[in-house]
Amino acid sequence: MEMYAYQNEQARPAQPQRVKFHATGGEYFRIWIVNLLLTIVTLGIYSAWAKVRRNQYFYANTELAGASFEYHGNPRAILKGRIVAALMAGAYGLAGHYSPKGGVVVALVLAGLSPWLILRSLQFRLYNTSYRGIRFIFAGQTRDAYTVYLWRPIMNGFTLMLATPFVYQRMKAWQHGESRFGTARFSFDATVGSFYNLYAAFMLVLVGCTGLLGVLIFSGPVAASVAANTAMAGQAKMGFMLLGVYALLFALYPFFTSFLQKLVWNHTRLEQHQFSSDMRLGRLAFITLTNYLAIICTLGLFLPFAKVRAMRYQLESMSLQPQGSLDDFVAASGAPVGAFGEGMADVLDFDFSL
Repeated sequence: MEMYAYQNEQARPAQPQRVKFHATGGEYFRIWIVNLLLTIVTLGIYSAWAKVRRNQYFYANTELAGASFEYHGNPRAILKGRIVAALMAGAYGLAGHYSPKGGVVVALVLAGLSPWLILRSLQFRLYNTSYRGIRFIFAGQTRDAYTVYLWRPIMNGFTLMLATPFVYQRMKAWQHGESRFGTARFSFDATVGSFYNLYAAFMLVLVGCTGLLGVLIFSGPVAASVAANTAMAGQAKMGFMLLGVYALLFALYPFFTSFLQKLVWNHTRLEQHQFSSDMRLGRLAFITLTNYLAIICTLGLFLPFAKVRAMRYQLESMSLQPQGSLDDFVAASGAPVGAFGEGMADVLDFDFSL
């Protein structure tokens, strides 16, 4: 009887391990303001050290199952990557200035290199992240990177962007499926249909809000306010409409990306261990709205506090359901990768992290 009870206890799944985020707005504000000032004084050179310092702070304050993450990025390596990336961007600008055809050629060369650069960025970011002393690894191949980041996006253009949910689902499946924690593999099982549902919901909300905005501008109080000057009425209405659409996109984007994250992580596993996210629309809306208002009222000084608030909610909405011990992972060896792709990703203002 005792042996039977013991076996049942061993077979019972462990309690869900929720992510904890210990960073505070005050601590990060001090890091942020020093990073900003030193980056300005050094004409951007310190930005690589600023990134490492910021990542180290956030990683160290992200806890899962009693252990924190670590970031090992080398600022000198990141700076070298950014310098080369800046030179390539400068070459494109100069070529386009002196010769439109030259600009097109350079742009095509950069487009041809972009999948490889993204691959290197993913390798660099994962290799320089560890948990419980074990490094993450990205094992994706170059040929697959070109399929995911070049050929499918090009073909998507011929579908008038209707294949965007499919392209994004295949990208996340590749990113997660090729990621490793030591020798343990991640997996991803979200369907293409679930991505189409999310994109369709976002478009319905966007179209509905745009339609309501159009009614208010062209036949509501805004229309009445500009009706006195009929010569300028049409231009004023179009101007208000354009500004309103930009404001809608700006307001809705955090909700879309957050629920996209929820969809992705609810369908991600690490071996037999299942991730999940339970973000709620009401709470997310409150945090987003109050962050925007506080940033405006403080002329931007609330930015670091807003970042910590948003990160805390997104991270602490996530949990891991262990199906066994988390101590059974085996570290895998991996060769260091360069920061060139990481530097290019920063220059282009893209975020390809998982």
